Amino acid sequence: MKQAIVARTDIGMGTGKLAAQVAHASLKAYEKADLQAQKNWKQGGQKKVVLKGDSERQLFELAEMAKREGIPQAIIRDAGHTQLDPGTVTALAVGPASDEAVDAITGDLSLY
Repeated sequence: MKQAIVARTDIGMGTGKLAAQVAHASLKAYEKADLQAQKNWKQGGQKKVVLKGDSERQLFELAEMAKREGIPQAIIRDAGHTQLDPGTVTALAVGPASDEAVDAITGDLSLY
């Protein structure tokens, strides 16, 4: 079991902003998972990987792929209080799900 978080590289998030957006995405997708997936992922160490996404469009395409496969996913939009305009899409979490299922959606992306 793992979760992949895809963070945009094209919007110039600072390190702290990036960390916060990744955390938001991880938690939101976890909350969408069924109880068995939540339990299995927690017991397995909550494995995560953070990957580079190059555009809002790419995040929505990946989210749609995950949705079609029944994999929990969550798109994050920034509130706009600091670095970004309100509503800016910043990150996508895919999973928790099996490594193979997550890799089928995000396996071509580079590590952040």
